[in-house]
Amino acid sequence: VYVKVFTNSPFLVCMDLARSREELIDPQYLWTGPDGKDLEGRAYVNLTETGKLVVMGFKESMSGAYTCTLSYKILETTTQEEREKFEAYKFMVYAYREADHAYQVFVRFTTKECELAANGRFFEELKKILNNIISDLTCHIVESSYKCRHVGIPKQGLLHELFVRFQVNPFAPGWEEVCHQVPYDCEDVTNRRVEEARGRIGEFFNKQTYALKHEFRTVPAIHYVENSFSLTHIDSCRPGFGKNHIAHRSCAGCCVVCDPGTYSPNDDVTCQVCARPRVKKYGARSC
Repeated sequence: VYVKVFTNSPFLVCMDLARSREELIDPQYLWTGPDGKDLEGRAYVNLTETGKLVVMGFKESMSGAYTCTLSYKILETTTQEEREKFEAYKFMVYAYREADHAYQVFVRFTTKECELAANGRFFEELKKILNNIISDLTCHIVESSYKCRHVGIPKQGLLHELFVRFQVNPFAPGWEEVCHQVPYDCEDVTNRRVEEARGRIGEFFNKQTYALKHEFRTVPAIHYVENSFSLTHIDSCRPGFGKNHIAHRSCAGCCVVCDPGTYSPNDDVTCQVCARPRVKKYGARSC
């Protein structure tokens, strides 16, 4: 069972499908948490009289095995003797977060020569323009670079092009203050913002094509190469979380809490195995 952090778990039911279709006499339900202790009376759980459990405001530290023991009576129809029967049900419950999204952008511009000082100035100006377009979303341009390359094009000869790459990142200064304004985890907010930023930047480069065809009488020395804009989607996980397509197939796209004996100190997408697994808790950020 996967529970998004800060939300309530679904109902965990203390019986299987076959048992739910039968009549139960004097059923009793005993739920224990990952620490092996009785959950009755805990402030963060809701237990119903029919044995259903909800864990509220789920945190990574609440991950682990939740076990319910169902006891009920069986009456012998002839002797009216009663026997008590016990059955146990175990649920592995994991906290997860949505992955943080970012986008790697690749784009090309034609230039007159690779040695032009104007190339560097153009690149810096481009970064300023793009940052201005998305600054109100607390997104920014990071890991930006360019290289000038000689490109042989059929029937056009040798051209000089700037190969520009940068990342659209949702964690510009001030993003945490925006997150404090919402009463839940922040991935949904940052991901919506970076999606909006991606759309704005894509629209910016679409307009370059239109401007070259319809607005410029003289083509600028450095100008956009039509259809050269491309995107690569990048995911990252918060510390203490990672992706595992094998262990967590049902939540393969999620950042699931790191198991005991593993940790994640940064925004990588994998939980690393501790060399000497002293870590006994879920969501460790170090060994």
